[in-house]
Amino acid sequence: MADKNIFKQLKVVLQNLKDFLDENVPVIKPAIQALASIIPQILDMLDLLIDLMCDLKNELQNLDVDGIPGLVQVSMFTKHVVTLLDCTDELLPNQANKIEEIRSVANVVTSLPSLDEVKPEIIALIDAITAHLRSLRP
Repeated sequence: MADKNIFKQLKVVLQNLKDFLDENVPVIKPAIQALASIIPQILDMLDLLIDLMCDLKNELQNLDVDGIPGLVQVSMFTKHVVTLLDCTDELLPNQANKIEEIRSVANVVTSLPSLDEVKPEIIALIDAITAHLRSLRP
């Protein structure tokens, strides 16, 4: 199974969104303003997305894993747990919700050792995207 590093994936997704917005905000802004007269919820969508980006930034800023002893070993443990889940989810289809809940937590913990590598870049991308999103508001 391929390793899933949510923080590195997040960085890639944010970079792609930022690059798209860098190029397309001048086109998107008038379209959103026109759409707002027909579908006013599009402005709510922007507001909710801005709030979500702010929440994500706050969560990342509050994640301080630098001094956690044994983090690498816990990360290796959770990596093994995910591999186990990948092998058992077909055998236990009635446990899909439980397996997904465990997998979700394990994926975060498995990715934590790499957080400090990408955290500043992710926060900068969030800031840039949030600025773009705010600029789309009339």
